[in-house]
Amino acid sequence: MDAWASAAEIAEKVASGATKAAAVTETALARIAERNGVLNAFTAVAAERARAKAAAIDAARARGVPLGALAGVPFAVKNLFDVAGLPTLAGSKINRARAPAGADATLIARLEAAGAVLVGALNMGEYAYDFTGENVHDGPSRNPHDTGRMTGGSSGGTGAAVAGGLVAIALGSDTNGSIRVPSSLCGVFGLKPTYGRLSRARTFPFVASLDHLGPLARTTMDLALAYDAMQGHDPEDPVCVDRPAEPVAPLLARGTDGLRIAVASGHFKRGAFPEAAAAVERVATALGVTREIELPQAARARAAAYVITATEGAALHLERLRKQAGDFDPAVRDRLIAGAMVPAPLVMQAQKFRRWYRSEVLKLFAEVDAILAPATPCTAPRLGQQTLVLDGVEMPLRPNLGLYTQPISFTGLPVVAVPVPLEPLPIGVQIIAAPWREDVGLRIAHRLETGQIVAARRPPE
Repeated sequence: MDAWASAAEIAEKVASGATKAAAVTETALARIAERNGVLNAFTAVAAERARAKAAAIDAARARGVPLGALAGVPFAVKNLFDVAGLPTLAGSKINRARAPAGADATLIARLEAAGAVLVGALNMGEYAYDFTGENVHDGPSRNPHDTGRMTGGSSGGTGAAVAGGLVAIALGSDTNGSIRVPSSLCGVFGLKPTYGRLSRARTFPFVASLDHLGPLARTTMDLALAYDAMQGHDPEDPVCVDRPAEPVAPLLARGTDGLRIAVASGHFKRGAFPEAAAAVERVATALGVTREIELPQAARARAAAYVITATEGAALHLERLRKQAGDFDPAVRDRLIAGAMVPAPLVMQAQKFRRWYRSEVLKLFAEVDAILAPATPCTAPRLGQQTLVLDGVEMPLRPNLGLYTQPISFTGLPVVAVPVPLEPLPIGVQIIAAPWREDVGLRIAHRLETGQIVAARRPPE
């Protein structure tokens, strides 16, 4: 089986007997062994576990047992997911002393129940407080399209593993943009579901009121298949909604019929590099979209998101900061310490504004079904780059990679990031939908993909 096969293709061939899960797994493990030294996507490879799972799938098929929708599909997870037998690193030095996890995260269990095969854990920014994909303990993940460039973060290894053909599907987390930024810089599809839609049980948190989990993949269908397999209430996550699963894969073929789509204006048109603007224009033109719509006070929403992120993150890590400050990435440590000193009235103001902003943004979905916006202001920066120029002003790079994602995370809305294969580097566009309407974003993404407007382009090697 080709290492670049989609999840849908792999599952079909395994289910039909055209190939075996064991053969697919060996191909993935060989690909990881060949390319991970360059991409630095994996921090742990679970080869024995993967082989045992693949053998069980092949044995089940031999007995005539129906196989799941992801039968034999290799996948990997950001190393903040609990993986039985591995310490949950969350990209940190401190967590290396933790005991191995006793059980898998809920989303791992659900993907494996659908037949997927876990092959390992992925590199990430320390404690998910990162937009670059650079980790001081494990080294930076490297962009498969140009290994001298960033993957984006904090799900950097996730983006590299999918874009580099190491796995068909990988899971990441998104607090302020950590699925959508790597999707954009690495040129793959990513889904940040509605807040509370997918269980976060048995994962290492960052900012509980903003954290989302979701998949990255090289096709829209693969994204939908993974999302469908992971849906469902989980009482172990207190914010996971008790809402029936609503499969989206069967809906993709509906395309954009009847959907009202607009382009985000205001904040989302300021600071964009020419390639980011060109990507949005290309998508809008293909969809026949001319309407613009403004999210009210999006820049202020981004500022409030900073306050909430810094203060909640600091509260989570306060004891570690007191006892092991020297073991943190200095950049992460200093931002957390700053967050611990934010005055309480400012936090209350940020939360109050968040409620108002979300209600105002939701009103927009009475007029439209989806909103298009850039995912990142630029294509992948070079590793180690510290600044970028936005509207003629030199600004810090790290926080500003989230320029367009943070105001959306703040609302908890579902977003599909789609890759526009510009030359020489890809860049992403966000498709933002109303709560619980992941199907809308994925239908639009699928329409763009079948029209060859967006695509996960195979990188050079």
